[in-house]
Amino acid sequence: MTEETRNRIDSAVKDNKVMIFMKGSPDFPQCGFSAVTVEIFERLGVPYATMDVLADPSIRQGIKDYSQWPTIPQVYIAGEFIGGCDITREMYANGELEKTVQAALTA
Repeated sequence: MTEETRNRIDSAVKDNKVMIFMKGSPDFPQCGFSAVTVEIFERLGVPYATMDVLADPSIRQGIKDYSQWPTIPQVYIAGEFIGGCDITREMYANGELEKTVQAALTA
């Protein structure tokens, strides 16, 4: 990964309390896992930012290298890598995601 790519990812993760690297956009997700992840955050009603990895191949591969996680979407809360769709869905179901997000938003 180039330094420029790392800096772009780093800035997105650090500058947004909730950051989702996804395929497509919230209005037009390009995979089912991205759609489910966005739907979860919409249900929570919290602000979040996204980056479309399909728009930039260096980000698509770079985020995998950055997190050492092979799949997309990837969710970061308060600068911490949370996981992908399955982990986000599990955390939402048990109430942990809402607590984590609220703590990040009030910090």
